Parts: sequence; structure tokens; C-alpha cells
Amino acid sequence: MPVSSLSSAILAHMKAINNVPPPLPRSVPAHSELVKNYPKIFLQRKTRLPRLSKQEEKRKLSEDTEESQRQQSEDDAHNIAIYVKQVLGCHPCGPKNFEEKVEEFLAILKKLPIHRTLHEHKTVWKMLKTVPDLTSQLTDDHLKTLSKNVISETWIKGSTVVGNDGFYVILKGLARAQTQLYKSLIDEEGSSAKFIPQSFHSYVCSEDLQCEAPDQQAALCGTLLRPWSTFGTLEVTAQVQSDPAVYSVVTEEDCELLKISAANYAKLKSDKTKLENKQIMKLIRGCPYYEEWPTLSIQELVLLVKWKKFPRGHVIVESGNIIPFVAYINSGHCNIYRDIVGFVRLQPKRVKQVRKLVYMGQLQEQESFGELSALLQLPFTCTVVAGEEVEAAVIQDKDLHELDPVTQQLMLQTAKPTFGHLTDEDVRYKYLQKELQKEWRTFKDKTVRDSLHYNGIVPGFGKWDHHWASIPRNLKDTLVTY
Repeated sequence: MPVSSLSSAILAHMKAINNVPPPLPRSVPAHSELVKNYPKIFLQRKTRLPRLSKQEEKRKLSEDTEESQRQQSEDDAHNIAIYVKQVLGCHPCGPKNFEEKVEEFLAILKKLPIHRTLHEHKTVWKMLKTVPDLTSQLTDDHLKTLSKNVISETWIKGSTVVGNDGFYVILKGLARAQTQLYKSLIDEEGSSAKFIPQSFHSYVCSEDLQCEAPDQQAALCGTLLRPWSTFGTLEVTAQVQSDPAVYSVVTEEDCELLKISAANYAKLKSDKTKLENKQIMKLIRGCPYYEEWPTLSIQELVLLVKWKKFPRGHVIVESGNIIPFVAYINSGHCNIYRDIVGFVRLQPKRVKQVRKLVYMGQLQEQESFGELSALLQLPFTCTVVAGEEVEAAVIQDKDLHELDPVTQQLMLQTAKPTFGHLTDEDVRYKYLQKELQKEWRTFKDKTVRDSLHYNGIVPGFGKWDHHWASIPRNLKDTLVTY
């Protein structure tokens, strides 16, 4: 009952008592009942129970968990991959194991390369990088390019697969090799290197797979080829075409094979060669001596070029030696020095002759040197030192002598000696300038030092006397008087 209503009731009750005659005497039970019920007309204070913190925390944690699960379910409702995995019988949560990755890899290879997405191309590239026979003989850029055109082939049991037109990786099933030894993936010139087809398990230990024992690895290297074993070649030569049995296998089960076409690899090498030749052509054409050369003559030089790098400070050629190549600087610069005989004073009346190098200038990018020395076998008149890491296209002197006489004469007529415009007088004048500058710096430093130390002046302290209890350690052997 509200307080205002209670007060009104009490006042009315008191007024009635004053105006009404005294009540008749009550019985004892009725009076006891009135005394017992009278406190109930007042407002009672609610009893508050003690706080249960653990139960509240559990209740709050359960509410947060339910909220996160509800949010996750709402997000998954729009993810079609969840429903696809449920249809295929896969668990929708958790990281993929190796078998799932292989299944996804096979599904991607079933598509035509033009229909694959960027993510699928990247997945194929990553899987190919786990094959040791590929990564050991192909660069990462080549492997990335080839991964965009790989396909899968299905062969039934008992089929004979000839691998002389591409490189194969067994993804599923077993196959038996026709021969024990296999030629290298890439046949190098004059190379007779051979290898036994290796198993993927003998190289890679995945998180989902356990490494096998050495005796099991030896068994995998036999004639029975298991998943992730390889066979075939990427170099199609006349010898390969004449002996296809070397690269043949017979399928023991229904097999899924990944094939890298040898034609695609040949096209990749051809494109790379064309790009390099175009770069070399531009480099040689930019050199001062070759600006007026015909294109056919420059193309003859391009076929002989090899790339070479020189570290910083490397002496490429010394003065008086015959340089064995012609160099075209692609990046970096070279410092040019000339020799001169100078005098060093040993005593007041004695001097000594020494050979000194005088810095005369630099050779920058798109400049060449060594044409006349390599062709005519003449001593080089300068010392060339790499000022920084230098990348240059070089042609060996033996290759230059195999050029046709017209190209040789054209090079002799257009090329000039490196810094050939310098005479001995120029070199001596440069040397004297350097020596005079060195003497002037020495004289200047000595004069300034003597002036600062005159009468005990020490830089940073001044010339006045200091009354110190002890001499500072840095001033014990100076001209300061204490």
C-alpha cells in the first residue's frame, strides 16, 4: 500500500476514534488476530539474496557462445562451399588434409586451363613445387609458367604410356617402368646424366603423412612407380624419338597422370630466348660505336653473347694485359685508371720510383670496351675496375675470330681504344693535380692544427687557465700550463 494512502487511513481512523463512542469490549481471540495482522498494512522491505558470481559468469559465457554460433551460422548460410562439402561427405570445418588437397588438385586439372581461376592456377603451381624432380631442374619462374598449361590424363589398367612427348607425374594408381634407368628431365648438351624415378614420399614428409623408412624408400625407387613418381622428358630430340621405350611405362591400375607438354616447354624456351635477344639487341644498339651498325651485323653478335657479373672492386683487366673478351655494360659502372711512374721521398735526399694508378674517369651503362684488344691481341692501355656490381654482356675472343671478315672489319673501323684520347701529358697533369691537392690538404690541416694549439689552446676548452684539483685525463700531455 502507498505511504500517502496509509497516512490518510490512519488520520481517518484517529478522527473516527475521537468522534465515535468507545467500542464494545472485544473478545480475546479477536484482539489477538488484530494485533497479528496490523503490521501487514505497512510497506515491507524486500529481502535481497547474496550474489552468485560464478553462475552469472557461466550464464554470460553461454550467452556469448550462443551469439557467436548464431553469427557463424548466418555467415555460413551464404557460403556455397559448405553445402558442397556436406553433399560430398566432407567435414565442413577444420583444415584440409593431404587427401583433400589431392582431390581438389585433381578436380582443378579436369578443367581446361583457360577455364581455371587465378586461385586455381596458384594451387596447381604450389602442388607442382612439391615434386622434387621438377624443382631440382626447373626455375621457379619456368615452373610457374608451365603450371598454367598442365593437364591431367586418365589411363586404364594395362595401357602403355610413352613419355617422350612430355613429363608425367603419377597422381593416382600404379605403373611399372619398362626400363630401370631414366634420362634426365632436361637433356643438356653432352650430358649423359640419368636418374631413377623418385617417389614423392621419399622427398617430402607432409603434416598429414608420415616419413617412410629407408628400406621402404629404396623399394619406392624400383621399377614400380607409385603416386607422385615421375617419368618422361621435356627435351624432344632425335635420340628420344628413336628410342621411345626408354620413357614408357605400363599401368598396373587405372591411373591419373599429370602431363607437362614438351611443346609448351619448347615454346617457353623460345619466348625466353627471343626476349633475351631483344634485350641484348637494345643494349648493343645503345653503345656509341654501334649506333650506325646494320641490324643483321648486330644479330650476329647477339648470338654469341653470354651474361656475366663482376663484383664491386673486381679488376676486370689490368694495364698491359690482353683482354679476352668484349664487354657491353648493362648495369653498374667501371672506373678507369692509367699507370704512371711517380716518386716517393724516403729521406731528405733520397727518393724512390713507384708505379701508381691515376683515376681518369668512368664507363657507364650502354658503353663497351675491349674490341681492339680482343680482335688484334693488343695490350690494354688502362686498368678497368668495377666501381659497383656490374652486369655485362660479353663475347669471348675465340667467338669474335669466328665472325665473318666483314663484321670484323666493321668492328675495327667503328671501335676506338678505351680512353684513347688521353696522352701521357694528360695523365701526368692529372697526377700532378692530385699530388698538389694532397699536399695542400696536408699543409692546411697542419696549419690549422698548429694555430688551434698555439699557446695551449685546445679545441673545446679555450686558452684561459683552469684551477682544477686534478688534471683531467684528456689534458695530461698537452701544452696547458698548470
